[in-house]
Amino acid sequence: MPTNRDTLHDLFVTGLRNAHAVEKQALSIMTPQIARLDLYPDVADRLRRHVEETEGQIERLDELLASLDTSGSLLKDTALSMTGGMAAMSHSLAGDEILKNSFANFAFEHFEIASYKALLVLAEDGGFAPVMTPLRQTLDEEVSMARWIDEALPAVTRRYAALYAEGGSLHAKV
Repeated sequence: MPTNRDTLHDLFVTGLRNAHAVEKQALSIMTPQIARLDLYPDVADRLRRHVEETEGQIERLDELLASLDTSGSLLKDTALSMTGGMAAMSHSLAGDEILKNSFANFAFEHFEIASYKALLVLAEDGGFAPVMTPLRQTLDEEVSMARWIDEALPAVTRRYAALYAEGGSLHAKV
């Protein structure tokens, strides 16, 4: 276990930059989904709220990085935003887009949860106590979103199956 404060600082800053890029990726995944959720208004509403939370998370990360005399990585932000956009686009071609997006969003939220838990460990071990509160707030928001997706998945799946059985359009009008 690294105990050198400089090492922990470097790892922590890298983790914050990674989290910043992941949050940018999350926006590039969620935003296009919202426009295609006419048939699932409750999912669209929750995604809109989480987009707002994510924008706040990015602001908090910007503040944390600035307090450490650094900023997000433009390269990481751009690369992950592009891959997020491509993932959202690839799901939009599938008839079961809502299910694929639900599965991917569930997995993505858990990736973020693990990332923030690791950042909290680095912050604690590195003596960066002032950053614990905003990181915990973000972790709580990610846990809440993951829980919502988990609880909503049965209803989303049943709605998709009913629409499929009716032979109606499974895609939103774009």
